[in-house]
Amino acid sequence: MSIEAAMLALEHSYLRNHPREAARRVESLPVAEAARVFEAQPAEVLVPVWEQLTGYVQERLIEQVPEGVAGRLLSEMDPPLAAELLGVFEARERASWLARMEHGAARLVERLMAYPPDTAGRLMDPRISSFRGDMLAGETIERMRGFKKNRNLRELFLVDGDGLLTGRVEIQDMVTAPADQPLRQLARPVSAAVLDTASREEVVARIEQHRVPALPVVGVNGRLVGVIHQAGLLTAVQEEASLDIQTMVGASKDERALSGSWFAVSKRLPWLQINLATAFLAAAVVGLFEDTIAKFTALAVLLPVVAGQSGNAGAQALAVTMRGLALREISARHLPQVVFKEISAGFLNGLAVALVCAIGVWLWSQSVGLVAVICISMVISMTAAGLSGAAIPIVLNRLGFDPAQSSSIVLTTVTDVVGFFSFLGVATSLQAWL
Repeated sequence: MSIEAAMLALEHSYLRNHPREAARRVESLPVAEAARVFEAQPAEVLVPVWEQLTGYVQERLIEQVPEGVAGRLLSEMDPPLAAELLGVFEARERASWLARMEHGAARLVERLMAYPPDTAGRLMDPRISSFRGDMLAGETIERMRGFKKNRNLRELFLVDGDGLLTGRVEIQDMVTAPADQPLRQLARPVSAAVLDTASREEVVARIEQHRVPALPVVGVNGRLVGVIHQAGLLTAVQEEASLDIQTMVGASKDERALSGSWFAVSKRLPWLQINLATAFLAAAVVGLFEDTIAKFTALAVLLPVVAGQSGNAGAQALAVTMRGLALREISARHLPQVVFKEISAGFLNGLAVALVCAIGVWLWSQSVGLVAVICISMVISMTAAGLSGAAIPIVLNRLGFDPAQSSSIVLTTVTDVVGFFSFLGVATSLQAWL
């Protein structure tokens, strides 16, 4: 065997057995060199590596590899991943890529791309493993031997003569059953399913609620049209969590780490301008007490302490409430219960924090008046922060707004205004003690 053949065999073994590590190595290579690695290997070896690459690398690499290699890769990939990759191209380029794919695979990808982004239809695998209830266990096992990808298959779905979903059969039940036993006798009820037009938020909610290994997708007529497998379920959960993180700080759901600067500016600037307006509102509250601050400069030192603590308390209440909304644990009807809980927590935390503040302020200033001001304002502001952190996302959700996108800005405004007003208002009232 020549040195070149030995190196090729080594690469083949590495790519096949360590796709995740190989993908990280490929991402570190220049695009032209990475393309040469892909040219020399069969599609069945490259696809697991390809699916581990970041979307940005896939977009650059697909244009560098030979057309035949690109067509085989797209044809062998899971259809949802291929649809996601081709979705970044313009319509003419997309048609060109589809023309290079195998006809059957291209039709599946086109079918997925007909669904709006972030819907169950775009996440599902349309290659359905569905069977009739009268099929025998042994017959089904023989049929499954011809599946290309069945290593991670944990259950089958049963349909009736009209293609309507009727039940599910777990693989372990089928392989331990007698070969002549009908699948209907092994069937279990379907605990969860979603419409093909359901949003990703609804998909994530069903996952969290039912903890299913695979989620069947049905059309409006009840016919089984696809399945979201465990990898797709994990992707949906991860993307939903990451999008909530972005939107809570005013970044767009559409922005990616490698998006262009102008795109980032266009999506972020409106929220920054709104935040600027709310900052001026908080500054205006401070301006109302300008004379008090001028008389007692120590207030300016302690003012950020109250605002910072109330902001943190509000963020804690907001995070817990947002999680409850995302997991469908709470709704608008739970508003009084959640608000009472967060007000109580804010009040008790405020007392505990005020006690520590009292000790610190007394050691620093020996002023009974300052101690009283910061203790009273701390309890007020942290109680108000708990109320706001619980109420704002529930009310916004009830009004049809995305609580993840606007709750944090509204909360910051409330906690700053209430924190500043309570602290300086109490100081003005007790200035004879200062």
